[in-house]
Amino acid sequence: MSDLDKFYKRADKLLDHLEKWLPAAQPEPDWQTAIAFRWRRQGNSGFIQPVTQPHRITLDALCGIDDQKQRIDQNTRQFVQGFSANNVLLTGARGTGKSSLIKALLNKYAQDGLRLIEVEKHHLVDLHDIVEKIYQRPERFILFCDDLSFETDEPGYKALKVVLDGSIATVSDNVLIYATSNRRHMVPEFMRDNLDTKHIGDEVHPSEAIEEKISLSERFGLWVSFYPFDQDEYLDIVRYWLAYFGIPEMTALARTEALQWAIERGSRSGRVAWQFARDLAGRQQSKQPS
Repeated sequence: MSDLDKFYKRADKLLDHLEKWLPAAQPEPDWQTAIAFRWRRQGNSGFIQPVTQPHRITLDALCGIDDQKQRIDQNTRQFVQGFSANNVLLTGARGTGKSSLIKALLNKYAQDGLRLIEVEKHHLVDLHDIVEKIYQRPERFILFCDDLSFETDEPGYKALKVVLDGSIATVSDNVLIYATSNRRHMVPEFMRDNLDTKHIGDEVHPSEAIEEKISLSERFGLWVSFYPFDQDEYLDIVRYWLAYFGIPEMTALARTEALQWAIERGSRSGRVAWQFARDLAGRQQSKQPS
């Protein structure tokens, strides 16, 4: 065997060994079978993975946020119908239905071609790659970024800013970004940021630090705020979920337990109401004779 043949043989063995470590080729997602997807990374590449069991919540299940539902529903309907619509930032109290509202709108408009791709914060640097994979598709896509909170020097923060507004390449007409955050500006705000604020005549000129921190949220065309529920709203949500779990009426004892449940958790939110109703229904079912 010549030296060249020995070289080829060793090269083949090396390639066989390397192929075992290369990421497997991912199939193209079936956009008709699934409606919800996630962006996943494998090595240096990423792919869109179908969600086999998406959350099937409906708009009717979201109580106490009628105004927020109307505003975001209108924007989503425009988008699905092919008209102009805005990227949306949902901010405010935890557990008030921000993420659930987006999932409910997906379920409402999925038959009209709406699809959702969830993108985790540390994958936001891949937003341009995601858009490249879907911009020629006939469906309408919401890129869903949940519970965002940044430090200003994080790469995902800058990537999201560029995609929303500021890149040389425009975002495709079939893509919108819906993001949720407990912070209105998605970055921590400090008292020291106000020290450089200037007053010139009757005008207030914010410091550069403040300008930088609000520049991301300003790139969302639609801001929708969510607020903590009062006691009556909280109890209305409890009643809804009790009925959902097969308990048609809320007794005086259940009302007291629901309020105590909220006090222990320090929150009267839709999530807390759902957790209480789930717990009460389970306790009552466990007492029934089998």
